[in-house]
Amino acid sequence: MDNQKPSDVSSYKRDALFLTLSGIFLTALVLGNVIGTTKFVTIFSVELSGWMRTLVPELIREENTYTMSVPVGVIAYPFTFLATDLLSELYGRKKAQLVVWVGFWMNVFMLFLMTVNHWLPNTGGVSGGLDLFEGVYEFMIGNTIASMIAYLVAQTVDVRLFHFWKRLTQGKHLWLRNNASTTVSQLVDSTTILTILFIAGNLGEEIDTIGKLMILIINSYLFKFFFALFDTPLCYLGVKLFNDYDEDPSEYSLYS
Repeated sequence: MDNQKPSDVSSYKRDALFLTLSGIFLTALVLGNVIGTTKFVTIFSVELSGWMRTLVPELIREENTYTMSVPVGVIAYPFTFLATDLLSELYGRKKAQLVVWVGFWMNVFMLFLMTVNHWLPNTGGVSGGLDLFEGVYEFMIGNTIASMIAYLVAQTVDVRLFHFWKRLTQGKHLWLRNNASTTVSQLVDSTTILTILFIAGNLGEEIDTIGKLMILIINSYLFKFFFALFDTPLCYLGVKLFNDYDEDPSEYSLYS
């Protein structure tokens, strides 16, 4: 490292940053697919006053109480959008789209490995959690396939909308392209994956009507929507910190 030129060091750091953002993206993606809808968690529960009840549809509240309940996989997933927004801003559309495709094929590879392990004969008396493995495998198949379809559509929408707004605003107003791309793509993602899981029967037994499915979609989307607003300052901070390593081939740069 001591003998490297400054340009070499910058190139090394750019590559390290790209790999780090890609790693965050891929880790959140795989974790979200593995744990998926195995568990639903309560983010918060609030008693609604009279005027608030008029704003919150009856479909998503129980009398005076609104509870935001989301699948655990959803908590990991918004980090993928933050990572792709930073990749899009710093490295350009093609590299961001490349990471999206790598994530897709990683899921295919994960399914392949799990399927091989599922079909290989069990060594009797040695396996410590055979029933657990088979349960995870059976659940993962439908969950991951549904997630892959939703993911590929939503992430492609996110990357393309991000760069549409970047061109339109000539590289300014990061908050606009960050939120306009993420909020739309997350609605696509929530609707697609939960609808597929509902049709495939991979949701709980209580989710047996379109109305209950809509509650899940709305809750999941609201969580992602508020996270999208929260990740805007993080996106600005990331771009500001790593602006020196910007290599987006387009002529537009936020801090140029």
